Amino acid sequence: MPFNFKKLEIPDLILIEPVIFGDERGFFAETYKFSDFEKVGIKYQFVQDNHSKSKKNILRGLHYQLNPGAQGKLVRVIKGSVFDVAVDIRKGSPYYKKWVSIILSNENKNMLWVPPGFAHGFLVLEDDTEVFYKATAEYSQQLDRGILWNDTEIGIKWPVENPVFSEKDVKNPLLCNAENNFVYKKES
Repeated sequence: MPFNFKKLEIPDLILIEPVIFGDERGFFAETYKFSDFEKVGIKYQFVQDNHSKSKKNILRGLHYQLNPGAQGKLVRVIKGSVFDVAVDIRKGSPYYKKWVSIILSNENKNMLWVPPGFAHGFLVLEDDTEVFYKATAEYSQQLDRGILWNDTEIGIKWPVENPVFSEKDVKNPLLCNAENNFVYKKES
């Protein structure tokens, strides 16, 4: 299998390490293969790809989309590095309000699977960082929501004190005031 899949502290979040085939010419790696992802429970169809470029200390997030347009995201960095964060916002989840962070970079080539029901964001660690992610639902302005990056009930330990935000993200509400229609369903 060209991937190593590792469940993180919140088991629905999966770190994906692609197997890299390299020599003096460069490298080759598969970045997605439905049959391999399906074996670990990632059975979604991806319908939109997104690519962003950011300067150091930009913080994007915490973002999510409400049902019926909830997005799962397969996130990777193709240049630079980010401190990537996913927060469980599924009501009734044993991990509700818990968060996981991981460094994604062009050097480690790792990816993070963030399923629907999680808020997602990242802090850019290097100038001109480029993030690419696949999404399981198309962007919907009507369903687009966010949570304030420094909500103390969540308590994310960001590695910078004064990140830079978009006007939209600085106005995000606290989780307790955010519109959220996610309910945890235990897998049987």
